[in-house]
Amino acid sequence: MKTIAFINQKGGVGKTTCTMNIGAGLSKLGKKVLLIDLDPQAHLTYSLGIEAHTLQNTVYNLLKGLCRVEEIIITRNGLDLIPSSLELSGAELELSSVAGREFLLKEALEEIQNYDYILLDCPPSLGLLTLNALTTAREVYIPLQTEFLALQGMSKLISTVDIVKKRLNKNIEITGIIATRFDNRKNLNKEVVEKIEKYFGSRLFKTFIRDNVSLAEAPSYGQTIFEYKENSYGAKDYLNLCHEIINRG
Repeated sequence: MKTIAFINQKGGVGKTTCTMNIGAGLSKLGKKVLLIDLDPQAHLTYSLGIEAHTLQNTVYNLLKGLCRVEEIIITRNGLDLIPSSLELSGAELELSSVAGREFLLKEALEEIQNYDYILLDCPPSLGLLTLNALTTAREVYIPLQTEFLALQGMSKLISTVDIVKKRLNKNIEITGIIATRFDNRKNLNKEVVEKIEKYFGSRLFKTFIRDNVSLAEAPSYGQTIFEYKENSYGAKDYLNLCHEIINRG
């Protein structure tokens, strides 16, 4: 079982889009996938067509020990999801005095065994929720837009992962960089990709996610890219990326 956290403290870089469509692509290729929405904005939950504000139990209740993990998993089109809600926005403050607060998610998921992949969609910050993801995951994927400011803030993120590795989770590694919103007609995009490759080397996936309007439209219909437009560039790119993820082992 591979547990992967999708992290970037910058908002709007494609974390949720990557988490959802990589999950859907892996499922399409026969893998059993669990998605976990750790963002108080609940974008992953809403993007899958689930009304987060109507749910009784979410990851918030799980972290507070108010329910068991099997009580909150929602299955939709072959994908299992632990949803989020706006209540999660208060979790950092509420849980700040709890002993072992960095390990709440890891402990809650210990009974889960029957998945090939667990994908964690993290909030755009490096607070307690992201820290819980880093203590739970073995791998970190960083979505990066192929734009001028892509590498801004990377040193802080890498430093955070290094500290977690040293103190809380010796198994955590940054193993994947996903280039998003790529347009090979733009020289700037190509130059940024060269910088990313120089910085991260072989950790940059060979598949780039091309700029594609269908990827932006699909969540408004509560659909993954494969449900919304299976023949789009977005669907082809994410399926190729999933093949690459599987082949990396």
